[in-house]
This record gives sequence, C-alpha cells and structure tokens, in this order.
Amino acid sequence: MSVDPAPRRAVAPVPAARRARHGRGAPPWVLTYHSVTEVTRVTGPTRATRATRATEDPYRITVSPDRLDRQLRWLRERGLRGVGVGELLRARAAGRDAGLVGLTFDDGYADFLTGALPLLRRHDCTATVFVLPGRPGGDNAWDPLGPRKPLLTEAGIRAVADAGMEVGSHGLLHRDLTTADETALERESAASRRLLAELTGRAPEGFCYPYGAVDVRAVAAVRAAGYGYACALDPGPLTGRHALPRVHIGAADTCWRLHLKRALHPLRRRALPLEETTPAATPGGIR
Repeated sequence: MSVDPAPRRAVAPVPAARRARHGRGAPPWVLTYHSVTEVTRVTGPTRATRATRATEDPYRITVSPDRLDRQLRWLRERGLRGVGVGELLRARAAGRDAGLVGLTFDDGYADFLTGALPLLRRHDCTATVFVLPGRPGGDNAWDPLGPRKPLLTEAGIRAVADAGMEVGSHGLLHRDLTTADETALERESAASRRLLAELTGRAPEGFCYPYGAVDVRAVAAVRAAGYGYACALDPGPLTGRHALPRVHIGAADTCWRLHLKRALHPLRRRALPLEETTPAATPGGIR
C-alpha cells in the first residue's frame, strides 16, 4: 500500500503578539488524537442515550472526520500548522517553531489512512503516528469496554511513513511500562524500535507511553533505547524531552474548547527544562 505525498503550501505568517505568548521554556502544544472515524450520533439527556454513547466510545478516543476537519481548519485560520513532534522539536531548538503545533495519533488505528490522512493533506499538516509493531493488523484488545478497532498492518505502517508522516513507537503490545519488569521494559522500548526500523527503514525518533503512564524507570528505558523524545499526557515533575506533556482531543472539542485548551496549556503543564529544549535524537539508526 502506498500513498502519494501531497504538495506543500506556504504557511501563513504568525503575528508577533501571538508568538510572544509562548516563551522558550513553555511546553510545546501537542495534541493527542486516536481513532478518526464516523460514530453513531446519539442525542438526548436520558439515561439510555448516555449509556449508548458510553458503549460506543467509553474511552473518548474517537473523533469524526468532520470534527477533525473543523479542528484543523481552526488551527490554519489562526496561522497555525500541525506537524509531527520530531519536526516541532527540531524547529523549537532552532527558534523556528512559531506557528507550529504538534499533532499525534496514538495506537496506530487503521482508520488513520482513510479518516485522518486526507484531512491532514487538505490542511497542509503532518503528524506523528505512534504504532504497535507487535500487533500489526490486530485490534485494540487492551480496551475491554470499547468496540474492537483494527490497527494498521505492516503495509499500512509503511504507507503512513511513505505519506510523509512521522512513525513513532507506542511500545510493542500497549503495555503499561510503570508495571513492567526489566525484560518487558526492554522489549516495549528497544525491541519495538528495532522492529520499526526494520519495517520502515528508519529508526523511530519518538516514543509514546501507553496510557500516558510514566515513571522514572520508563523514562530511563526509553532514553537508553535511543529515542530522541517521548510523549506522555501530564508527566508532572518528570516533564522533559523524554516525558512531553500533551492535550487530549476528543469529539466534544469544538473550536471554542480548542481555544481554551490552548490558552490553559502553559498554565496547566510544567515548562521544559532549558537544557532539554534541544533534542538529542538518533533518527537515522539504532544505538
């Protein structure tokens, strides 16, 4: 499976006043998506309809293509462009990240190719897709309450890379690294990186902690595996290049909610340590 890359368009300039709101130490704004597909619309305040919504998407991981389209349009209308996290960090280190927003898609759902990729192209955006090389063509068995969603096959993962998206590791099997023993830590971090390097021809620069769960051992294992950065959700005092904070984006996030989340992000998340604003990545090989 292959996808032809789309031509790039000029990026709208970002006003100086808007750029000034984000200092060098402020955490970069990185958005977290998962599945992008249509879901059955259920309306009404009754207990039955609330139960139906919870059954359809109990973990709030699904965004419809229409919602994603509107969210990306909102970014572009404000002079912002979504990019993969590796590109964002390199631009940040060079002082050229004004107007860039990190876009990430966790779990490697197969609907990325049909639901998200065409919209990213439409709005001249790229993204990081965190995949599970130990579950190619499988499903989200780790979500016991939700509907089964197919994951990218090996061909699908290569198609994502061929389309110009950054492919990162989400571990081997979607295990919580904070409860893993040393052998499992090595497999989820280092072994998954080796598998993705074999699959795509390029060692992944980024890692994403399953469930957003991170501790000192997990950070140490991911750093030792050679990743240049890693994403969490709200890593608190561990915040740094290998525990980047992100913001969950769901189906309920209207343009107004995006505005609020952007404004509150630097207030709710810790700043990155200044010595970690330059990523020490090894994207071209395994170390």
